[in-house]
Amino acid sequence: MATDARGTSGESLDEPIYIDGRRHLEDVTTAHDVVLVDFYADWCGPCQMLNPVLEGLADTTEAVIAKVDVDEHQQLAGSFGVRGVPTLVLFADGEQVEQQSGALPEDRLRTLIERHTE
Repeated sequence: MATDARGTSGESLDEPIYIDGRRHLEDVTTAHDVVLVDFYADWCGPCQMLNPVLEGLADTTEAVIAKVDVDEHQQLAGSFGVRGVPTLVLFADGEQVEQQSGALPEDRLRTLIERHTE
């Protein structure tokens, strides 16, 4: 079964989904069991360092990785209390369960994801 480009089929995706607004984020977080949302900015060095880690997690875990550009979606970022980038928000079964600021190491992110996928 193929997934669509918006990542709303319910399957795990092996690459990050770029969110284009609040409705899209809601669709993705309700369609998938576990979603890790990365609030990022293109100009942010730690965000760029985190990219390969998130791509690896998208490919090797059951979680869907979603990315929200805070410059394009300031209101959406503000609604989650994002004050710095990167900020990572974890959703499980459509509900926000974790929020962390800063570039976390891969093993810590993997532990956060696995805590909600078992």
